[in-house]
Amino acid sequence: MKSLMKTLLILPFFALLMFTSCQDEVTEITEPNEAEALVADSNLTAIVSATAKFDGSKDNIIDKANCLSVNLPVTVVVNGLEIIIDSEEDYKTIEAIYNEFEDDEDRLDILFPIVITNEDHDEISINSAAELEEFVSKCRGENEEDDDIECIDFKFPISFTVYNPNFQVIDVITVENDRELHGFIKRVIDAEVLASLNFPVTMILADGTELTAADNIQLERIIEEAKDACDEDDDNDYGDDDFTKERLDNLLKSCPWVVYEFERNQDNLREVYVEYVMTFQEDNVVKVRKRNGDILTGTWTTRVTDRGALIKLEFETLVDFTLEWFVYDLEPGKIKLYQEGGNKIILKKNCDIVDITKERIENYLKECFWRVTRLTVNENDNEKDYIGTPLKFFENNVVKIRVNGEFIAGTYDILAYNTAGFVLQINLEGRPNLQLEWFVTFLEPGLIKLESLGNRDNKMVLKRHCPDGDEDLNYVGNVLISGEWEVALYKEDNVDKTDEFFMYAISFLENGWIKVTDPNNGIIDGSWLVLRDDGYLKLALNFGLEVPFDEFNDRWKIVEITETRIELLDISGGDGSQDILVLEKKT
Repeated sequence: MKSLMKTLLILPFFALLMFTSCQDEVTEITEPNEAEALVADSNLTAIVSATAKFDGSKDNIIDKANCLSVNLPVTVVVNGLEIIIDSEEDYKTIEAIYNEFEDDEDRLDILFPIVITNEDHDEISINSAAELEEFVSKCRGENEEDDDIECIDFKFPISFTVYNPNFQVIDVITVENDRELHGFIKRVIDAEVLASLNFPVTMILADGTELTAADNIQLERIIEEAKDACDEDDDNDYGDDDFTKERLDNLLKSCPWVVYEFERNQDNLREVYVEYVMTFQEDNVVKVRKRNGDILTGTWTTRVTDRGALIKLEFETLVDFTLEWFVYDLEPGKIKLYQEGGNKIILKKNCDIVDITKERIENYLKECFWRVTRLTVNENDNEKDYIGTPLKFFENNVVKIRVNGEFIAGTYDILAYNTAGFVLQINLEGRPNLQLEWFVTFLEPGLIKLESLGNRDNKMVLKRHCPDGDEDLNYVGNVLISGEWEVALYKEDNVDKTDEFFMYAISFLENGWIKVTDPNNGIIDGSWLVLRDDGYLKLALNFGLEVPFDEFNDRWKIVEITETRIELLDISGGDGSQDILVLEKKT
């Protein structure tokens, strides 16, 4: 697609006659020849004009109009969030906001006044949504055939020989970009200019291939053959949701795909099928790995129609997947499928997924520390009991958990479970919630998901923690262990509770122990861990049931850190309330 050209050509004919420049040595000046002149109503003149039209589809996510674009910068309100769009990269921001939630109604409002550029490269001031809609209504609809040719472009500069009515050369005009070309050809069509194109000229296809035309006949043939040879991406979002069959097939086969959302006949079946892994193979074979390790085999085919791209899945037993699904959205790493009647699948691409073997599980476990980030047993959320207390798996089936700076040792084992997969058994004294038979349902570098054999509603998620070599984690750790700290501020949902921590001295020790000296010279024990989670640096604190420090049991986002001050933030519950904790170095 063509980019916005900023060079302006609004010149009357008498000015064109005065505008001259030197030509490349290999470009021949066309001699006066009526047969070689561009004719106002010829097909060649029309398609040259079409290649030079302004393509307005890049910002369709804003204006939903292929024949115009909103000039940047522009301020928009996306789902209630006001943002300034000052580059094409910012279109991705709008797409990301749209994709944050699957079932919400997306809305974008433009703050006026704005300036638009139409397909004739004219810039027009717009003062209201109603004015804009007048121009948008004149454009062709989403992915409908339009007049502009986007699959081929001239390689600039090019030049034209200008004649008088007697076909005497009166000037040579050099054109530097699409805007100048469109303006010049418009004057040819309006019979203001009699001219012919100087050959040879080079044309550039959408894939970068260059073709050379030596005359009008060759030029017309090249443009005609290329004008429909690419995807113009005229859909109304930022991502490219138009497919060729080959492109779709290659995308599906590139990596495994994980089920993220699933609806069939308006029934939400996410909990049934989430984390099923689909692998599209050659010879139209598709394999689905269930969470319990079972492999189901079916077939897949694709086709592309005027309505879009479709994927047909067929299984003997996996009937909920068996359907021909439309591809209705594509973004990096994600495909959304739908079919009428309340059917939807969202797949996430995951090239790191590997086959689950005993050896692979053992090797993963022994790589680094592991954090318990989810633990639900008998409908009770036990995850907070393991904040700041990582597990370490060693050779000879030894596992240790670090609590208050000390390692408590136990054992673990990995056992085959029938032919379905493998079970992780952990035995740690005083940790009954870990001591279940945990079936490995999901395995990838850095993440292990498990469900207990006795009750599949009991779930545990382990995330890898590798602090070695992470400069940020090491920096935060070094700051924490550099001296004693005190609570300078603690607000729980805007309630100031700082006074409850008056006179306490907090020491972070290198072995992961927090030693708190209370006003009566007693010691309160705790555990700490600096980690990366959800893209943020966090400080995990765990004081068990020790009052009042048990209120700090959480993974706190590190908002700011210096050698003498640390500001931490926690978003509590689902109501968005905030807890703020500020620690300052004692002097």
